[in-house]
Amino acid sequence: MYRFKAKLWIWPGGTANWHFITVPKKESADIKSKIKLRRGFGSVKVEAQLGKTKWETSIFPDSRSGTYLLPVKAKVRREEGIDAGEEVAVVLKTEG
Repeated sequence: MYRFKAKLWIWPGGTANWHFITVPKKESADIKSKIKLRRGFGSVKVEAQLGKTKWETSIFPDSRSGTYLLPVKAKVRREEGIDAGEEVAVVLKTEG
């Protein structure tokens, strides 16, 4: 299980307003070293939690930063009342 705080941000240049949280480098490196079962594009299946909201998703590797990116659905943002630029507490559980 991984616990950290990070800012919610919007993917630049897109029209869909995809929101993400960057998994810190230390946690990303640990996940990469421990998880052998990866899915398409090197994604890793996780259970994510922000506040009281839990959901299943995948984190995706970002080759530019060497970290993983956690997509945050609009439903989760609404339920937790969070917007881009806000720092949030995150809990990630990986499978495998």
